[in-house]
Amino acid sequence: MIKTVLFDMNETMLNLSLLKENFDKHFDDKYILKYWFTKLLHTSTVVGIMDEYKNFGELAEVVLESLFYENGKELTEKIKIEILSAFRKLPVYDDVPIALRVLKKNNIRVIAVSNSSLEMIEEQLTNAGIIDLFDTYYSVDSVKKYKPFNDIYEYVIDKEKASIDNVVMVASHDWDLFGAKKVGLITAYIKRKKEIFNPYYLKPDIYETNLVDLAEKIIKIK
Repeated sequence: MIKTVLFDMNETMLNLSLLKENFDKHFDDKYILKYWFTKLLHTSTVVGIMDEYKNFGELAEVVLESLFYENGKELTEKIKIEILSAFRKLPVYDDVPIALRVLKKNNIRVIAVSNSSLEMIEEQLTNAGIIDLFDTYYSVDSVKKYKPFNDIYEYVIDKEKASIDNVVMVASHDWDLFGAKKVGLITAYIKRKKEIFNPYYLKPDIYETNLVDLAEKIIKIK
């Protein structure tokens, strides 16, 4: 029986639409947000491999500067603040509050686990109106190693004094679930965008396109 569910935040629960609107003001490229986010994740992985660490906000700013430079555009302080502050105000997907309530109704502990800082996690969940639906939340700042490195998954399990067999990791990112799966967690994939789950990564235990349906499947795990 599942007792704890860990949730990734950005793209899994929070819609990047507001962030896209801000990028679209400066770029005529529908893939620019995807490129920025991918480059950001790549950077976080590289610094992790090299046993270095800068918080997600610092990396996001550097990658944004690189993006504007690559495209021959001027990045003023005003534009930088406008774009990056949107990250703190992302709207929640419609199915998220319902799914969280379904889990809590079944006495399942609900926890957010993110690459963002602890302060940003709190602000994001508050602005999205769902912070009261979470039992607690964890940031990779605690271990100074980003997902999908095993450090944060193991840290949360240890802090929660949880049995790994009773914990599910939910994410819309295949690389995140790959990391969780390697640690031994049950994994649940919520498909939020049109892309394939990397066939070279370990397959998720559960797959859905709606978070409420995913929650119902989690409840039924024995």
